Amino acid sequence: MLGDEPRQGPVDAAIARIAGRQHGNITYEQLRALGCSDRAIAHRVKTGRLHRVYRGVYAVGRPPRTALERAAAAVLAGGRGAALSHRSALASWGLVEARPWRFDVVVPKDRRPKGIKTHTASGLIARDFRRLHGIRVTSPARTLLDCAPLLSDRALTRAVNEARRRGLLRLADVADAIERFPRHPGARRLAPFVNSPGGPTRSEWEDAFPAFCRRFGLPEPVMAAKVAGYEVDALFPAEKVIVELDSWEFHSSRESFERDRERDASTLMARHVTVRLTWERMHRHPDAEAARLQEILRQRRAQAA
Repeated sequence: MLGDEPRQGPVDAAIARIAGRQHGNITYEQLRALGCSDRAIAHRVKTGRLHRVYRGVYAVGRPPRTALERAAAAVLAGGRGAALSHRSALASWGLVEARPWRFDVVVPKDRRPKGIKTHTASGLIARDFRRLHGIRVTSPARTLLDCAPLLSDRALTRAVNEARRRGLLRLADVADAIERFPRHPGARRLAPFVNSPGGPTRSEWEDAFPAFCRRFGLPEPVMAAKVAGYEVDALFPAEKVIVELDSWEFHSSRESFERDRERDASTLMARHVTVRLTWERMHRHPDAEAARLQEILRQRRAQAA
């Protein structure tokens, strides 16, 4: 044993406790605070008890095996105030596919650890961060603001929709981020989600569509009806015509997209046809939409005669 190394048992126990809170990682500063000298740290590295991950960050006992362990090490390497950000944060929130072993970290201006894509940002406050899986990460709103310039329209829409569907994000959070960082490159990309949120609540739809039908002399629909074991948005039972509101509020994820198609096929087998209507079309082109729906209903009645 090296003469300047602290007693192995108590130090190892303390190292294990700290590493256990940090996905198996410990920093140089934490090791020094436990009484380990540079020689003692070097000896632990040489004997395989510590494994260098980034400068000043070590994995305890073995190298990192998972992206989560490596991500935790990357944030530790960024220093106090660092957080997983950009695409790495988006992947952590489950809003985009992860890129193994490549990490984006927002860091204080004086930290640039090698092997990590670092970003700096001023004006960030407590609500711009969360703890996810024990790792500091930018909030969903801040993450989407940072990633908006990097994503296609489709990918951005999918990420916003999924975050809202899972309760990770409110449009008020997006509006707050845009208001606080109006010159951020992502602000312009996110603004349409706030200015045109894309659809009504379920209760608004259930009030608005019957009123629309009455206005244009259409039959009274049955709302939230059951067809072939599925709940549909609206049903004209005599004509066996289903009307589904296609709104990103209701049909925003890949899973819901697939469920919608499965439901359409099942209800068609039950001799019902599905008409898809958007909230925007119903309000911007009400006459055209009403005329089209009226004609569909007329044709269905003629076929049944």
